[in-house]
Amino acid sequence: MGAHPKGDAIILDNRIPQKTLGQWIADNPGCLGSKVKDTFQGQLPFLFKVLSVNMALSIQAHPNKDLAGKLHAQFPDHYPDANHKPEMAIALTPFQGMCGFRPVQEIVAFLQNVPEFRVLIGDVAAEQLERSVNDDPRGVSAALRICFTRMMKSEKKFFVDQLNLLVKRISQEAAEGKDTSDSNGELLLQLHSQFPGDIGCFAIYFLNVVRLNPGEAMFLGANEPHAYLYGDCIECMACSDNTVRAGLTPKFIDVLTLCEMLNYTPASSSAKIFPAIQSQLDPCVYLYDPPVPDFAVMRIQIPSIKLYLISAVDSASILLVIQGTAVGTSTGATSEMTLRRGSVFFISANESISLQVSSPDGMLLFRACCLL
Repeated sequence: MGAHPKGDAIILDNRIPQKTLGQWIADNPGCLGSKVKDTFQGQLPFLFKVLSVNMALSIQAHPNKDLAGKLHAQFPDHYPDANHKPEMAIALTPFQGMCGFRPVQEIVAFLQNVPEFRVLIGDVAAEQLERSVNDDPRGVSAALRICFTRMMKSEKKFFVDQLNLLVKRISQEAAEGKDTSDSNGELLLQLHSQFPGDIGCFAIYFLNVVRLNPGEAMFLGANEPHAYLYGDCIECMACSDNTVRAGLTPKFIDVLTLCEMLNYTPASSSAKIFPAIQSQLDPCVYLYDPPVPDFAVMRIQIPSIKLYLISAVDSASILLVIQGTAVGTSTGATSEMTLRRGSVFFISANESISLQVSSPDGMLLFRACCLL
């Protein structure tokens, strides 16, 4: 849902001459709001998605703006976009993902409990990381970079042999009813069944596994390694298609760029959960406002009331209905709108919508916008 050239949203109202959202915005740039229009050169600055993840999506990171521009100039086939791509995932169901590097103590524990992982990294790099536990943050990041790079640059046959040994051992232990949590066994077998022989299976020993309850979110800034493993989520991001992949994928993997660009600052998995702030003006609205200008998301939880006003903001926004039904009216629309599960509406800047709610359990909506 957005106006990126590779996925320009189709307008369903056949009374409107423009067929896509991008064409309509180009003809009506004032709809973005003056600040957004000037800051983002007349472009809608965000993409809005719903993902249903039943199989892991690739381990990847997104470059910052400077690097995105350089990669696009050098390798336009692999990096078709010059924009950065910070993104946020908000869980609709219990959701599991990987995000950022684990605390060093956790990685060291895996190096000690998972002999196949240690063989892959090598004793020299492993010992450097073990010694770094008491170091200053720069020493920790340097040791972590060396270990992760050793893994990513290892010969295919070498890491596949180690992975097969590990999978065989964990499978036997699981069959015997043993606890395999010291080796992150359950996730390892799950990923290996989806992507056999993939280097990404070893990444579970480096990256945090983050579990989100519905309504909880994680924000993925530039250079943050991440992957979505399971569950349904709302995703919002800068309007970009720029991805550097690391594993769990048959697609192109750019190991050198990836190992150079990553943020090697460890953090706990709980630190990766991004809070929503309840609006003081409207208790139905919870705002996810990440530290980037391109986008913000509102979760609108309407109780069983008859009338509700979706208030105007100084930005174009996209509204998605997750549950509930209503009839909506606005000064910008030529007729009443029926809102139901799965409906998607584009709202111009400074435009409000009045809802007559008909569902007895209220409504759940998500709204993406740009709050400069």
